[in-house]
Amino acid sequence: MADPKRYQFDLPARGRPARASLDEAWYPGIQPYWKDSTSSRIFDAIFGVRAVVIHATAGGSSAGAVSVMKAGKASFHWLVPGEDEPQHGKLVWACAPEARAAWHVRNACSHPDVNGGARRVNHWSLGIEIVNRQTPDDGFSDWQVEATARIVRYCWAKYPNLRHVVSHAKLDPGRRSDPGPRFPWPRFRQLVVTGADEAPSRIAAATDAALIPEDIQAAGCWTEPATGVS
Repeated sequence: MADPKRYQFDLPARGRPARASLDEAWYPGIQPYWKDSTSSRIFDAIFGVRAVVIHATAGGSSAGAVSVMKAGKASFHWLVPGEDEPQHGKLVWACAPEARAAWHVRNACSHPDVNGGARRVNHWSLGIEIVNRQTPDDGFSDWQVEATARIVRYCWAKYPNLRHVVSHAKLDPGRRSDPGPRFPWPRFRQLVVTGADEAPSRIAAATDAALIPEDIQAAGCWTEPATGVS
């Protein structure tokens, strides 16, 4: 049987998605709970992100998972709905701003394979929760695995220093076993590494920034050379 305490892969040097979209929506009414369930990051919110941590809720509903945020006990950036929920197959819930540190791994936890063994994982990571009871009879749907992989690809496209994808169990093996042995880690890894880039026609039709001449006529806020930062 697979051992979730060994679940980890590092994103390859080549193959970063040029673009990736995400079907997400804010969980209804979640914003008022950010203040008491997230923190300001101590590292840069873009360049400081080094890992994505995969969790499972050990419960059967998104509402049950969100209750820990309401209580100010824990938090996560995304929540992948379960098979019995109407959002399954349609969207993932955004639950905490990516720019803030969500409380999804204990501060004392670390692993030498992940970011050099650095602690305070929440400040340099993003957390994904997947609704799953963590029982022998509750597997993960194909869509849940695919949706989780899409989130990671979105992060890979966005965060230039993102390298590690790791289970909660590997970072906190004495207390946690999620996402559990039923999570198909090899297939998930393949979806992350080889998934097709998403390039809607309206994006593909735009001029790549690298190809724009530096002396092109400006049309926007800066009508004259900028001399500072507003």
